[in-house]
Amino acid sequence: MSLVTGASRGIGRACTLELARRGADVVIVDRDHFDEAESVAVEVRSMGRIALILRGDVADRQRLEEIFEAAMSRMDRLDILVANAAKGVHRPFLELSDHDFRTTLDVTLLGVFHCGQLAARQMVRQGGGGAIVAISSVHAVMPYRGCVPYNAAKAALNSMVSTMANELAEYRIRVNAVEPGWTDTPSQRTRFSEEYIREQGKRLPFGRLASAEEIAKGVAFLASDDASYI
Repeated sequence: MSLVTGASRGIGRACTLELARRGADVVIVDRDHFDEAESVAVEVRSMGRIALILRGDVADRQRLEEIFEAAMSRMDRLDILVANAAKGVHRPFLELSDHDFRTTLDVTLLGVFHCGQLAARQMVRQGGGGAIVAISSVHAVMPYRGCVPYNAAKAALNSMVSTMANELAEYRIRVNAVEPGWTDTPSQRTRFSEEYIREQGKRLPFGRLASAEEIAKGVAFLASDDASYI
């Protein structure tokens, strides 16, 4: 069984569907987009897989504990976590508030900590084995202007994931991060015009933005037995 956060749209949605195509039952966790989550669940079920929707905020530890308890009451085990949920604030450094910084870290960094720890504890209880994939970003290594909290959160996430991988290897739990570059998702379509996305995409090595489905294939590989030593 797999659990995906931020699963109703963009990369999270694509990961959910790709895992289902490869034979995984899926727990869909999302905070805001319930109608879209239901649409994803319908697609998963059309593939003959189980889809369970649980609503919650990854920044809320108590709610996440309830989500994991509910998921395990319905499923036999947890094999894969895709920690995708994130939050970004686009504002110049001189105008940032403490609230901007804390809310970004709460979701983008601590949300992965909470989900990763709860998933790893469940995997250990099962006797070990499993895969955790966190969705990081090129923001972790590139100093994009107006994105200080998000840049910092993703950089810290990378460090956390490396340490998690080191500590959890003894339980045969593999932990990896995927750092997408600019990806064509609903959030980008909301923020930028079609013309801007097309023109900026021409500056990238392949002349276009990545698709969420392309990112999802990499995530699904890392979650699979084909990546058993990664």
